[in-house]
Amino acid sequence: MIEPSLLEILACPACETRPPLRQDRDELKCDLCGRSFPIVDGIPNLLVEDGGE
Repeated sequence: MIEPSLLEILACPACETRPPLRQDRDELKCDLCGRSFPIVDGIPNLLVEDGGE
C-alpha cells in the first residue's frame, strides 16, 4: 500500500499533462492513457518502458 501523502504527488510519467495515478491493488494506474505501473516491495516502478498500455 502506498502512503496517501505519496500517492497525492505521483503522476503519470507517460502523459504530457501528468495526470494523477490511482492505486489498484499492486499497481498504479493512469486513467488517461491506461498504463499500469507495478508496485514492487512497496516501491512504485514508474518507468514508462515497463508500464503496460
